[in-house]
Formats: sequence, C-alpha cells, structure tokens
Amino acid sequence: MTSKPGGTPVDRVAADTNVLLSAVLGHAALKVFTEYDVAVVSPSSVVEEVRDYLPEVGEQYDISVEALESQLRLLAIREYEREAYQEKLIEARSRIGARDPDDIDLLALALVLEIPVWSNDSDFKGAGVEWYTTARLLKLLAKRRL
Repeated sequence: MTSKPGGTPVDRVAADTNVLLSAVLGHAALKVFTEYDVAVVSPSSVVEEVRDYLPEVGEQYDISVEALESQLRLLAIREYEREAYQEKLIEARSRIGARDPDDIDLLALALVLEIPVWSNDSDFKGAGVEWYTTARLLKLLAKRRL
C-alpha cells in the first residue's frame, strides 16, 4: 500500500478528464493503472467527457477512435453516478465552481469518498482536498514502493 505525507494510504484517487485522456494515449498517466495498486474512480460525466474528446484526440494523434475507445475500456475506472455524491455538490460548487464549473462533480466525488483528486488542472489548488498532478502522484507512488 502506498502513503502520502502524513501516513494516510493513497489507495484511491478521483481522476479528471485530462489524466484519463493521457492514460488512454499511453502517456505517463497510464503507469498509475499498470504499475501501482491504486483504484481510480471518476464521475460518469467525466468518463463521458473523455469519450467526447476521443475523435479530436484521435485526429490529433492519428489514432482511430475505436482504438482509443478500446484503450479507455481497458482502464480500470470505477464510475460513479451523480446520486453517489449528490450530498457534496453544493459544497463542491462553493469551493471550485467560480474557477471551473466543469470540475464540480469530480470534487464532490472526492469529498464524499474522502480521497485525493488526480488532475493536471491547477484549479484544484486550494479546493480543500489533496490534489496530485500525474508527475507528483507517480513520484509519490514510486517513493512509497521502495
């Protein structure tokens, strides 16, 4: 099991669109799924947003949408419907809504599960939850493995 400073296990993270797209493309974020024992969760709306970006990403990287969709399906992402984190939506909106309303659901999920957010989006800085960029998360996971 891995730990963050303070000794709390980092066994689950709430993933944002940008890190999931990175993993789909086989970039560094994929290591979180393949090399470490970390459960990745995300709101269904975020996973749908990833799917919405696949045609654009496929064109940019000259990869078929079908191949990208297959890669997304292979990622072990536990999706949560809005009902699962409904109770934290107002709090999440007050914390991050002015900076990025698209991140409210992800923050609400992280709040209800009491887990860190995994995103390369600096809007989570100061949102009142532990927040890891891919580089920071991988560094922490590698360090804790030793």
